[in-house]
Amino acid sequence: MKDSRIASGGLVLLGCGKMGSAMLAGWLARGLPATSVWVKDPYPSEWLQAQGVHLNQPLPEAPAVVLVAVKPQMMAEALPTLQMMGKGETVFVSVAAGTTISYFEEVLGAGTPVVRAMPNTPAAISQGITAIVANDAAGAAGLDEAEALLSAVGAVVRLSHEAQIDAVTGVSGSGPAYVFHMIETMAAAGEAQGLPADLSMQLAKATVAGAGALAMAAEESPTQLRVNVTSPNGTTQAALEVLMDETDGFPALLQRAVKAATDRSKELASG
Repeated sequence: MKDSRIASGGLVLLGCGKMGSAMLAGWLARGLPATSVWVKDPYPSEWLQAQGVHLNQPLPEAPAVVLVAVKPQMMAEALPTLQMMGKGETVFVSVAAGTTISYFEEVLGAGTPVVRAMPNTPAAISQGITAIVANDAAGAAGLDEAEALLSAVGAVVRLSHEAQIDAVTGVSGSGPAYVFHMIETMAAAGEAQGLPADLSMQLAKATVAGAGALAMAAEESPTQLRVNVTSPNGTTQAALEVLMDETDGFPALLQRAVKAATDRSKELASG
C-alpha cells in the first residue's frame, strides 16, 4: 500500500471508533504512511492521537478515498461537509449500516463513485468478513480500491447488486451476536448439568472457536464435518436430534432470526 494511489492521493477516514481504528491499524501495518491519512473524529482515542495521522485538520481537496465510518445517525451531519469532494475521482467507501448508495448520491451528487460495505465486528482482530457493492461511477476500479482497504481486516466478498446487502447483514453482519449467544447458552447448559460456571464458559468458548477454525481450515464441508463427529446412536446424535428438529431446532430458529435481521436492515435503509 506504500506506492498505491491511496498513499499518494490521501485517505480520509470519517469517524474512527472501534471499526475505523481496526482498519487504520491494518493499513498502517501494511505500510500506508500515516502522513497519507486524514482522520475526522470528535472524540479521538489516545491510540489514534499517537499514530501520526492528520487528526481533525483541514482535509485535502480531492483525496483518493473517503472511508465513511460514522454511526448512521451522525451521517446527516457529517456527510454534507464533504460535498466538494463529490462528482470527482474521490471514491467514497461506506461501512455505515442502513445507508444506501442512493443517499450518498443525493448528498454528494450523481456521478460520485460510491462503494457500500458491510463488515462485521471480528474485523477488530483482523478476522472479519466484508461484503462490498459499488455504483457505476465507482466501477471495477473503485471495488478494487475498497477491497484493498477492507482486506486489511479480513476477507472481502463482492455482491452482484445492492439488495443483497440486507441478507448479508442478517448472516455475517449481525451473525457474530448469534454465535456469542450460542456460547452464552452452551455455557449455561453445561452449568445446568453440574459444571462450574467458569469451566463451562471456558469449554463453550474454546469449542465454538475451535469448530470455527476447523470449518475454515478443513477441505470437507461443515455438513461432512458434522457427520464425521456423529457416531451412530452416540452422544452427538442425541444432541443433534434436538438441534436439527425441523420445527423447534436450528433450521427453523435461524431461518426466523436471519429473516428478522434482514427485514430490519431493509426498514432502516428505507428510513
